[in-house]
Amino acid sequence: MKIDRLIQILLPHDEKFYTLFEESTQLLLKASVTLKKIADADEGTTRALAKEIQDLEHQADEVTHRIFAELNATFVTPFDREDIHELASSLDDIMDYINGSATRFVLYNVKERAEYMKQLMDIIQKSVEAVARGVSFLRDFRKSDSLQKVLRDVNEYENEADTVFENAVADLFANEKNVIQLIKLKEIYVGLETATDRCEDVANVLESILIKHA
Repeated sequence: MKIDRLIQILLPHDEKFYTLFEESTQLLLKASVTLKKIADADEGTTRALAKEIQDLEHQADEVTHRIFAELNATFVTPFDREDIHELASSLDDIMDYINGSATRFVLYNVKERAEYMKQLMDIIQKSVEAVARGVSFLRDFRKSDSLQKVLRDVNEYENEADTVFENAVADLFANEKNVIQLIKLKEIYVGLETATDRCEDVANVLESILIKHA
């Protein structure tokens, strides 16, 4: 066993990192629910919802900065410093792509919501819910079976999103005749699908932490 791992086990440490990560996932949950509302929103409501997500993104940035500040100020951390940094960054990336997708609906004045968009929004919400459960299990690695299920769920959601994205882009190239509109819609699809990729990144970090503490 590495000496730093032994120190982590033997010396006391507080709960602040767990609390901050859970705060981050709660903001993500709110953002994913708000994003899903855009699926059936009119232009004015879409603008208001996008503003809500932008505000949540700013709050999430503040939490990420607090995690990094605590990391620099804390001698003994509950798990490896690089994992704390990567987990915080990966959670922040999910929020960035949710915010970016919502913003594009406004900037590109997208009035129609294709079924593929709604499906991707639904997958994002399910992925974020799984991520939030996974982060909550960091407090107790004895729940490794539950965490492993979360990791499998996130992977399945990401695969599902890949399939929806591929079908969406194929349909777009087959049926959208306006080149500018095609580019706009494809960018939105890319942003939505990438949000699920970032959820899988979080799952990979959680898996790394679990393996190290097995």
